[in-house]
Amino acid sequence: MAFGFAAPPSADSVSRLARLLEPAEWAAAGIPLLRNPREVVTGLHDRHAPTPSTAVIAVLGPDERLAASASVVRQQAAADGWELRNALLTQLRQVIPHDLRRRTPIRTAVLLYCREGGGHWTREDGAWMWGLRDACTLHGLRCGAYITLTRNGWRILGEGRSGRQPRSPAYSAARLRSGGGAPEAHRHTAAR
Repeated sequence: MAFGFAAPPSADSVSRLARLLEPAEWAAAGIPLLRNPREVVTGLHDRHAPTPSTAVIAVLGPDERLAASASVVRQQAAADGWELRNALLTQLRQVIPHDLRRRTPIRTAVLLYCREGGGHWTREDGAWMWGLRDACTLHGLRCGAYITLTRNGWRILGEGRSGRQPRSPAYSAARLRSGGGAPEAHRHTAAR
């Protein structure tokens, strides 16, 4: 019989228990680059008009054309990567058949997550990354880019590519409210 203190869990096991990916793990995964990220982001933004806490999962064909997409709104504050993976799988199963019979995936899934805050990595992003990677494996897809959409614009985490447009609608609403009468003028002009 042995008595003593157990060694603290390593950072690697904590990451697995929390089901999230650190930026270095994501970068080392060999995620394929988007040829035209601005076009993909703009297309998903126009199609789904995401608001904060909305995730848009999109499946791109080999030519990087949109094959299917769906959105899911997160209701709870602290979700685990496993729960996020299950939400993504549910959406994928509703919009596109799996590719599990193929030897290698030909379609790629990308995730656009609209959230508050800056474009830097957060633990929530790590959970979404884990969920995206696992959902892709279980649906027979290649794991693609993880894109955040904030008031500052969009950013592909792990690549460093970003843009100012489109951006989170929270930024637009804040700009309109701060004008002291500008919202009415804007609404009136838009109605003409």
